[in-house]
Amino acid sequence: MLKKQTVWLLTMLSLMIVLSVYYVTSPSGGDFAYVDDGSNETEQASSSDKANKGEAKVDDVSNLGEDQLFTMIEMEIQNERSKVKDRLNDVVASSSASIQEKNEARSKMNQLDEYTSKEAILEKSILTSKDYKDVLVRYDEDKVHVHVKTDKLSKTEAVNIMQMVYDEFGDIPVSVDPQPVEG
Repeated sequence: MLKKQTVWLLTMLSLMIVLSVYYVTSPSGGDFAYVDDGSNETEQASSSDKANKGEAKVDDVSNLGEDQLFTMIEMEIQNERSKVKDRLNDVVASSSASIQEKNEARSKMNQLDEYTSKEAILEKSILTSKDYKDVLVRYDEDKVHVHVKTDKLSKTEAVNIMQMVYDEFGDIPVSVDPQPVEG
């Protein structure tokens, strides 16, 4: 029987192959960008009006990769926890594992779910408490790391964030790291 990782890898590879074939054989020669030839002046006028109102600026696209750093880290953490949960699930489903091993595996799975939900709650609470660009909360081996994307983080704000972590996780070491806002 194939493992979930192998199935996922094969699925992604087949998707890449299908998309590559579509890209190469498309009638536009693989050029998917929209090119305005200037034939429709009303669309140009309305798009320039939108640009004057501050909507959809081209400069916003350049910062897209920097703003997604926390999202990428969260996805990596989620992927790692998913792997751990899969291994624990295998222990629970195993016929050779003892009842104690199965109970320990279930307990660890519940703990992972609890940490994940606490991290999400903290991220939302911190984002709504102050006008930060982004927040990343990670529980890691009996320590909580909080990364806040802001230009300036005062000591009072850091203490408030630490208090929120204590309220959610209990008495645990906390590190609060401000990350500069790019742009």
